[in-house]
Formats: sequence, C-alpha cells, structure tokens
Amino acid sequence: MALKMKLVRMGAKKKPFYRIVVASSESPRNGKFVEIVGNYDPKKDPAEVNIKEDRIKEWLSKGVIPTLTVSNLLVKKGIPARTK
Repeated sequence: MALKMKLVRMGAKKKPFYRIVVASSESPRNGKFVEIVGNYDPKKDPAEVNIKEDRIKEWLSKGVIPTLTVSNLLVKKGIPARTK
C-alpha cells in the first residue's frame, strides 16, 4: 500500500478549506486516511497554511510522496518536498 500526502476538501458550498492528510494512494479524495498533518484555507487573505512540521518530516522520511499541490504548499512553508 503506497501512501501519499494529499488534500481532503472540507467546508460548505463555495467556502472550502482543506486538510492535508496522509492516505493510501488508492483511496478517494475524501476517503479514509491515516493521519491529519495540517490544513489549508485558500479563502483567507493571504491564504493560511497550518502544518505539523515534525509529523510531515517524519512521514517524508518514511517515503510518503506529496501530491504536486501539497508539495507546493510545503515549499512555501520552507519544507523541501520531493515529488514522484
């Protein structure tokens, strides 16, 4: 089972916010996940990104691959993230 770090959409219609989760690469967007490692709110000005830096670094060291969007968010927060 390959794991990925990806976004899960939450919130109401036209008021989205996203959780950054570690989940199976085969699970659907809002399916089961292993752990919540942060959140992202694009509606705030500027966009707000809260992360658990120690947990993200631990998962990255275990070989979890972030999606392109998540890796861009991590780079903005100063965490070098590799993509596939």
